[in-house]
Amino acid sequence: MTTTLTALPFTYGKRLDDLEVLGKSSLLRSLPIQELSQFVELLDQVALPPGTCVFREGDAADLMYFVLEGEARIRRGSLELRPVRAGDSFGEAALLSAGPREITVETDRVVRLARLSRSRYLSFVANHPRAALHVTQALAACLAAQVTELTDDVRLLAHQRSLPRHTHVRIRRLDDDLTVPTGTLVGTLLPREHDGVPVVGGIVNAKNASLEKAIVADATLSPLTLATAEGRGVYLRSAALVVLEAARRAFPSASFHMGPPLEMGQVVVVSGANGDAGGDRAALVARVLAAANELRAEDAPIREEVWATDEARVHFAERAANANGVNGVAAILLARRESTVTLATCGETITLAMGPLLPRAGMIGRLVLDPHPSGMLLVLPDLSPYMPIERGVRIDPLATERTVPRYDGPMTAPTRRWLEELSVTSVGAFDAFCVAHRVPELIRVAEGFHEKWIGRIVDAICARRHELQVIAIAGPSSSGKTTFIKRLTVQLLVEGIRPVSLSLDDYYVDRDKTARDENGEYDFEAFEALDASLLRSQVGALLARAPVRAARYDFVTGKAAPEGGRELVMGEGDVLLVEGIHGLDPQLLAGVVDPARIYRIFVHPATTLAFDRLNVFPPDDLRLIRRIVRDRHQRNHDAAATIARWPSVRRAELRRIYPFLANADVVFDSALVYEPSILKTYAERYLLEVPPDDPTSATAYRLRKLLDPFVTIYPDHVPPTSVIREFIGGSGFEY
Repeated sequence: MTTTLTALPFTYGKRLDDLEVLGKSSLLRSLPIQELSQFVELLDQVALPPGTCVFREGDAADLMYFVLEGEARIRRGSLELRPVRAGDSFGEAALLSAGPREITVETDRVVRLARLSRSRYLSFVANHPRAALHVTQALAACLAAQVTELTDDVRLLAHQRSLPRHTHVRIRRLDDDLTVPTGTLVGTLLPREHDGVPVVGGIVNAKNASLEKAIVADATLSPLTLATAEGRGVYLRSAALVVLEAARRAFPSASFHMGPPLEMGQVVVVSGANGDAGGDRAALVARVLAAANELRAEDAPIREEVWATDEARVHFAERAANANGVNGVAAILLARRESTVTLATCGETITLAMGPLLPRAGMIGRLVLDPHPSGMLLVLPDLSPYMPIERGVRIDPLATERTVPRYDGPMTAPTRRWLEELSVTSVGAFDAFCVAHRVPELIRVAEGFHEKWIGRIVDAICARRHELQVIAIAGPSSSGKTTFIKRLTVQLLVEGIRPVSLSLDDYYVDRDKTARDENGEYDFEAFEALDASLLRSQVGALLARAPVRAARYDFVTGKAAPEGGRELVMGEGDVLLVEGIHGLDPQLLAGVVDPARIYRIFVHPATTLAFDRLNVFPPDDLRLIRRIVRDRHQRNHDAAATIARWPSVRRAELRRIYPFLANADVVFDSALVYEPSILKTYAERYLLEVPPDDPTSATAYRLRKLLDPFVTIYPDHVPPTSVIREFIGGSGFEY
């Protein structure tokens, strides 16, 4: 919004040298003294302090300005165009058209301006046609010079790019064959909705693309909608960028960055803003939300800009480095092989573009910002209808986040502290640490930290050893539960506690008796897929010190053997260890074990590194990459099959696992800061094996880009007891 200015008549406090300055203007210097005097009568003047926005890009244009004294700067988006000083003019197009401003002008020091409105100019044309003709000719020459300068700049930037080989390209769009001009934008070829779901991008040659991507070669094209995880990622990423720009506007001196992305929202981590908000978190949230809604109402542009890598590195290096003197984005760009990099911009906020974005803030629906222990919780209600939840059933995927932050548990805060002590606070800082030959140190410290926290969990169990009967362990797919249980078992035995293990995977009912989901497929994640009555009966017998032959499930034949497993018996001081996806569900052992005598552990990777203020390595993608590597490396299942299965896995987690996270006594963060670099060694090839025409290839391509900034590390220094060994092989435990 343009700053409100107090205007005075030009003659007020008029200085003789003001007329001299105006006379040197390219618009006015051809006027005879009499005509110049007639023109000056149309002007008024304003004085502005440093840092004032004269007008902003997108504002309605009505005034042009002459600089009498001082200096201002002109920019478009984040691009600095030129300074303007005494004798210069700007905003000339306002005299001809009332269209929106194409530039932003801000003062660098105290500035005095003479200004002319379009209405007064039109009056001047009517009353002084001869003088107006001279001004109009000069105005046309000025605008022509600006167009020439712009053309030269474009030619300079594009001189290394060859011209298109064809003026038209062929597009295969779903069932249509099209021929369109080269450079046609994706969004012009796609509907606003597909199958009743909003379109937020396109899939061009099996790669996700922005609606404003120009098509320059023959391609296949299909819509990217909110019905897919990739489409929801576009929407969330765009909303998060708008919120960061809104936070910058509301609290320019504070620090805001995004936490890991969630299903339909994201945590906004805040520091340094409470003072500006008077210590009132609700006031902070309200001001940022108001600024975000202004951006939506303005339909502020969200741009993807291609910068020279060196130019972008200098830009980010000039920004404040972190407390340890390392600028993470600049460090990433220092190691970048490509000569260009795509950046995402909204207003003055500039970040790495880690995926397609919506082109304008107005395309984002309702935003909700709630107070959160780390700052704010961004919630996007418009995503809810498209979440992969059971048909006819709606749950709030962020309900747990509001009560027990999923990525901010008791273990993650110390994790962040020791990473800060090592100066490893971003992907770029991690890469710099590796290049400094400190990989073995980082691996040893990360593994030692895991061991320390397992020891603390055992200490908590020992403190309650006389009352505890059951340790229940749950976690989502590829969370590292198996290795965690092995390591926990070792430390329990050191303390003289023998765990007797039951796996819920052995208590499935016969496959033909398994409940089916809304698609008619077997729902193995449903609680009803377990023979819960048999489990409770055997748990009750074990706790009564009676011998039990555990159940066993044959995954090949799909048949259950109620007593086909090992014979188990619990002795004095032993504890029953039950693990599986329903481990925290209260109904699992209802009526058999007093809830107060159960110690519940939730295992999942939580602490991942940020690329910049907007982009964080998603923990759910870390689990997917773990699973891709394990399935391909150890089970010979290709990456495409694993990716195709992942949406149903995620749906089951949202329905069956995360709603019970609040029941956990402790959350074990199984993430290892160095593991993306280890997984990259294997995952790059496995992801390249996905055929280009496979429906999963867009996700495979995105995962490759996600891993690309990490320095590759070979697993030589990874100990055999590490969680990562569960996925890459070479574990010291038998699975």
